[in-house]
Amino acid sequence: MTAPIRSALLNTLKERGFIHQCTDLEGLDAALMSGTVTGYVGFDATADSLHAGSLLPIMLLYWMQQCGHRPIVLMGGGTTKVGDPSGKDESRKLLDAARIDQNISSIRQIFERFLEFGDGPQDALLINNAEWLDALEYIPFLRDVGRHFTINRMLTMDSVRLRLEREQPLTFLEFNYMLLQAYDFAALSQRYGCTLQMGGSDQWGNITQGIDLGRRMHNAQLFGLTAPLLTTSSGAKMGKTANGAVWLNGDRLSAYDYYQYWRNTEDADVGRFLRIFTTVSVPEIERLEALKGQEINEAKKILALEACAMVHGRAAAEGAAKTATQTFEQGAAAAGLPTVEIAAADFSAGLRLLDALVQAGLAKSNGEARRLIRQGGAKVNDVQITDEHATLAEDTLNADGAVKLSAGKKRHALVRPV
Repeated sequence: MTAPIRSALLNTLKERGFIHQCTDLEGLDAALMSGTVTGYVGFDATADSLHAGSLLPIMLLYWMQQCGHRPIVLMGGGTTKVGDPSGKDESRKLLDAARIDQNISSIRQIFERFLEFGDGPQDALLINNAEWLDALEYIPFLRDVGRHFTINRMLTMDSVRLRLEREQPLTFLEFNYMLLQAYDFAALSQRYGCTLQMGGSDQWGNITQGIDLGRRMHNAQLFGLTAPLLTTSSGAKMGKTANGAVWLNGDRLSAYDYYQYWRNTEDADVGRFLRIFTTVSVPEIERLEALKGQEINEAKKILALEACAMVHGRAAAEGAAKTATQTFEQGAAAAGLPTVEIAAADFSAGLRLLDALVQAGLAKSNGEARRLIRQGGAKVNDVQITDEHATLAEDTLNADGAVKLSAGKKRHALVRPV
């Protein structure tokens, strides 16, 4: 019979649906009860923002700090120079050091919304693995680290096996990625007393290899914990939409669009997402997920508000919620909608609705805009337009000096001549 969990962190993670696998649940529980544990999650720096698919591991770090332990955000300034082959059918474009540093600086802003950084025993640290990887010498690294890995086992790793099964090339550079990632855990253990690595379930193999390397190199007792990979009830991948990634940085995606992403959650996912992506109490979540029919929309509004507040701040989230209410429930133009500025001269000459829909991001091409209009999904100032030759002119401006465009019931933007 498994002993009951005692630590606040594991109880919280279990209650909220974060735990998928753990290398030694009882041992980790005991360590968490005996003092402050330092744990980390790794993030690459291939872009200047993370997306909603990174929120689950971010929340693992958030709850770790809330429960009295020290989280480490490990940025892959070194490993990004190699490229993680996991889940990829082709090699990533390699970035130079300057671009990687810029990306890390931009990404840090996201973590500052979730974590308290500082020098205290429970304050979060943001560490760049270039700190040790850039200084490695190849022959000593192969001798000290490479000898603990067998090609036989490396070929069984999903990141390698799946690429080979699809007959896609895997460079020797990428093949080395798992050695570097395992070495990260061993290095963090020695430098920062880190004993726990967390991540999605797709990282299980990498985590266990890091634990094994830490034991072989330093006789360290390390732990690994993974959370389930999340998809929506319809099978869609978290963090992606038909229009692209759901970015966390405000300059990549507005607070309004971020709010709408969560507001459009499928009914069956509301309770699960409230547990994972917000700090709403579990008893309140149980009340909200029990709502039926149209009442479930109230739960979706709370999910959208709380998830948006964590990333964009409470004021921006409340503004997005107000805009959504005005737009969907009151029929107003809502000044808080995403706005696209267009030259007044082009507008006066009669801007084609096709072009306006594309420029507003409501269609990817004129062909898609044309289909939208033909199918009755395009509206101008909440009036359906079925003429694909329609134009926008000064007489379509509302009282705020803009035109509200809609694609279906949930996507809206303002076009404003300047």
